[in-house]
Amino acid sequence: MENSPIHVIAKWKVKPGKLDDVLSLLPEAVKASTAEEGNLFYKIQQDNTDANTLLLFEGYKNEEALNFHRNSEAFQTIVVGGIVPLLEAREINFTTPLVF
Repeated sequence: MENSPIHVIAKWKVKPGKLDDVLSLLPEAVKASTAEEGNLFYKIQQDNTDANTLLLFEGYKNEEALNFHRNSEAFQTIVVGGIVPLLEAREINFTTPLVF
């Protein structure tokens, strides 16, 4: 499955009082991620019942593209260095689309 697309579903629970800080960093993360050659999509949604819960839906051409993204300067700086410290919980699922 090395050449199969990989989708990432991430659930972020933002610390109380830190939502505006996270939201201010996200446009730069989206811009950098969607500019990557192997990126298929990068969508962020906010939970309707809990504004501090964000869901990220990301798609990458293959495992190599995902690894490039996760090791990129933008991901390491914006997400790991800037956003992760503002989260109280972070759940990440790596998935492979099923085709029927």
